[in-house]
Amino acid sequence: MKPVAGYLAGLLFGLGLAISGMTDPARVIGFLDVTGAWDPTLIFVLGAAVVTTFIGYRLVWRRATPLLAGRFQLPSRRDLDARLLGGAALFGIGWGLSGYCPGPAVASLPGLSGPLAAFLVALVIGWWLACRLAPGH
Repeated sequence: MKPVAGYLAGLLFGLGLAISGMTDPARVIGFLDVTGAWDPTLIFVLGAAVVTTFIGYRLVWRRATPLLAGRFQLPSRRDLDARLLGGAALFGIGWGLSGYCPGPAVASLPGLSGPLAAFLVALVIGWWLACRLAPGH
């Protein structure tokens, strides 16, 4: 049941990204270009995501355990380290340069293009490097 729920959640997430225009890199770059030809339409997508998450978390936290697991797995670290900040900076730079972040990139796979393929290759290399450089690896 858990893989089916994960698949359905991923499918719903991908459909939401495609319908909202988050899979269009030009639209995302237009949103990030606040000093140029700014396209504010994605504010509504981000606002809807914040409201949905706010309400959803309050409903989920009323339960003692998740529906498909024995316990909630929430982040416990509260500190910022160079690894986290460096990863966040690389994520932001990559998003700003390409217009893709991982979710929309995967949702865009049916319309694979050269820039998307380059982004996915860079994503896999970055993921592999992060795993190799992780403490305890």
